[in-house]
Amino acid sequence: MVNYKQANFLLTSCIILFALGLKDDLYGVRPSTKFLLQIVVSIILVVAGDFRLTSFYGVFFLWDVNIIGASLFSIAVIIFVNNAFNLIDGVDGLAGTLGVLATLSFGVFFAIAGAYSYAFIAFAMFGSVLGFLMFNYSPAKIFMGDTGALIIGLVAGVLAIKFIELNKIGSKPNPYFNSAPSIAVAVLMVPIFDSLRIFFIRILHRKPPFKGDRNHVHHRLQRLGFSANKIVLTLTLFGICMIFLAVALQDIGNFSLISLLITICVLFNMVITYLIGKKDNSSYRLIDVVFKDTFRSGN
Repeated sequence: MVNYKQANFLLTSCIILFALGLKDDLYGVRPSTKFLLQIVVSIILVVAGDFRLTSFYGVFFLWDVNIIGASLFSIAVIIFVNNAFNLIDGVDGLAGTLGVLATLSFGVFFAIAGAYSYAFIAFAMFGSVLGFLMFNYSPAKIFMGDTGALIIGLVAGVLAIKFIELNKIGSKPNPYFNSAPSIAVAVLMVPIFDSLRIFFIRILHRKPPFKGDRNHVHHRLQRLGFSANKIVLTLTLFGICMIFLAVALQDIGNFSLISLLITICVLFNMVITYLIGKKDNSSYRLIDVVFKDTFRSGN
């Protein structure tokens, strides 16, 4: 229906990641090999497919960057989002539901902007993951594994980049969405913030940032007694609220909006930490969240 040759590079990248994920699920793959192939896939998308961010859009008061800097940053973004979805896949239905939320949101945004080639990709992924989820909610009959999580993360990252570029300030008189980077971050807020928090905690305690543990947000909700389906519902509703908030406040600017979104996530995390502490110790205080648990390993 559309002449969209860039889709060939996305399809090629998906095939490579599918093969990588399948081998990892069946036999295991060394982390260095997985990371190397993710770099290769990202280079294919950024260099050959031109899926590239060309500006920081005022985030941290930075704007246009040269092509080398933009390419390196775009490669890092794709790898990060790719791994963020892989890391959040720890509860039945969670990664799939967040993938459905992300692809549906981007699909609607692209349709509103008249970018139908991207909308088709988003809705195709939305439909396929939705069908998979029918068998993935607890108690799950089938599991996603790295094969599915890597593909969802890759497509979500690429759609985020194209959504931001489509609404670049100055590219047209009136962008369809203001503060597009903030809206894209909001769409992917749950896996993004969870990964950033995990990396920060591991580095703070001098642990390898890519070493697995049970400190993700879904693990912490499990400690509060949440079932798998309640965890999925809670984090999905939180993600929906982030998206609606970002769209509603899109006129305040990227720096302010992203700062607000991160602040809300930090407060949400503090509430979880406080409830866990209160459950384990009735004398636990709110101040302990900062001065005790934040700097104590395993919290």
